[in-house]
Amino acid sequence: MALVNVIEVGGFGFYTQPNMAQSLQPDFARLENSPSDLARWQKAQQQLLAGKAAIALPAYRELTTKFPGIANLWFELGTAASFELDFELARKAFGRVEVLADTDAGVLVSLSQQYHRLRQPVRARACLSRASEIAPSSSHARLSLAAWLERERRLDEASEQVEASLSRNPKDAAAFYYRAFLLHRKGNAAEAQTLLRELIQTGAGDITVKISCFHLLAMVLDELGQYAEAMEWLLKAKALTRQHNNVAALEQTYDKAARRRRSLQSQLTPEMVRRWRSIARDRDDAKKLTLLGGHPRSGTTLLEQILAAHPSVRAFDESDAFVVEIGDKLFAADPFPPLTAAALDGLSSAKQTELTGRYFKSLFREVEGDLSAEVLIDKNPTPTASLPLWLRMFPNSKIIVALRDPRDVVISCFFQNLALTPMNVNFLGLDRAIRQYADFMDVWLRMRELGGFEWIETRYEDVVSNAETEGRRVTEFLGLTWNPAQASHRETASARFVVSPTYSEVAKPIHTRAVARWKNYAAALEPFHDTLTKYLRAFGYEGVPGPAASAVSVK
Repeated sequence: MALVNVIEVGGFGFYTQPNMAQSLQPDFARLENSPSDLARWQKAQQQLLAGKAAIALPAYRELTTKFPGIANLWFELGTAASFELDFELARKAFGRVEVLADTDAGVLVSLSQQYHRLRQPVRARACLSRASEIAPSSSHARLSLAAWLERERRLDEASEQVEASLSRNPKDAAAFYYRAFLLHRKGNAAEAQTLLRELIQTGAGDITVKISCFHLLAMVLDELGQYAEAMEWLLKAKALTRQHNNVAALEQTYDKAARRRRSLQSQLTPEMVRRWRSIARDRDDAKKLTLLGGHPRSGTTLLEQILAAHPSVRAFDESDAFVVEIGDKLFAADPFPPLTAAALDGLSSAKQTELTGRYFKSLFREVEGDLSAEVLIDKNPTPTASLPLWLRMFPNSKIIVALRDPRDVVISCFFQNLALTPMNVNFLGLDRAIRQYADFMDVWLRMRELGGFEWIETRYEDVVSNAETEGRRVTEFLGLTWNPAQASHRETASARFVVSPTYSEVAKPIHTRAVARWKNYAAALEPFHDTLTKYLRAFGYEGVPGPAASAVSVK
């Protein structure tokens, strides 16, 4: 009975085709000779694929007990446990995989991804290091380790892995691309440009490498001040991405969700929001919780680093806890009917308790020991689009909305090269990037109008011009006093593994180079001036910017 090579479930990949060493093990031979157990394994896989991890878990527990030598079973047990928020079991299962697959570089690379999702960076790096040791000729293992080291800002070590890969695979276009990428990260823009142009001219590499080369060249040219050509290469990268991906399907998914969000927010009333807070006034579970949101690329990461340096703050960087455990469950896509304000308002206390319980359990996956921080900050722009859901779950929480000149936000988003999702597929075109900005900020403007909760706005431009003054203002909004450690936030940031796409910026000195960057691409933005004007006026970016709005007290 043939088994599938790789299964991908909600970002969790797991292998079902054994390596040669495993296929010779007694446990796997016994499993192959047991049709009932083999059928049960396949059924568990199907359940996991269908999002029914809770149903699949008992089968995986029994199969790993009966056949403890099969790494694939443990891998899938860990995946199922992760979905069910049993992170202790997941770590135990993945730890077993490390032992059983100690000589399989491919499995170890995949395992590192699971540790990354569990927010276990040390174990993730260890898997990649081991993979490169046992498979020194594997470009995949070497470059995966290089990418990890680069994220940890260990650029020289990352370069060593790239050069080691090229010494064994001298024609590997992906390795040459990554050499150029590291040159760019080290500030050697001219060398990176030369290498990228050579790579593009030879036409080497698969489509992913070509897109990455086009995109990186655009970023390098932008840094060198060659803005017209930067835009040309960026547009080529976006066009090539569209040609080789089902972009239309992702856009349709996003558009349906956006229409549902707009419908929901139009039905909300001030009385609803006030009632949510009144009902939850005596609850303690979320009183110290703060959402740090806004649109992507609005400076949330920098502000988080400043706040997280406070000893009374525990910040969570780009956690998927809210989206997965609350957003996806309440705001389900087709074929489920749209969520109405009446349904949200009428949510039972039991359901709210269930969802918030799962949220906190997921949020705390990376925390070991007692969590005694006075303030918890969930830094993630994504929940901003679902702010009504957030406030229904956590009406006692505080909201920080990071603002930045809308034109700079759009240009910055357009320069992103991210794995396609229904959200960031909008970054393939300026028109859709602006539409997404409008979707996010219309939610914020509507909720700000409704009131009934505590919030503050903070501008990126104010943070980079005077980090302590603006940081102090936001810190005091959290009910804390400014701590001297916050002035040295770069030191704290350097010791952290940062999940945000802007990870490379957190340890750099604060600068103002990105302020008014949009002027370099004013011609490209001109057709969208009328759309952007609404937000320029709403947030004070038309003419001379005034101070961001202060916290609103709730009566």
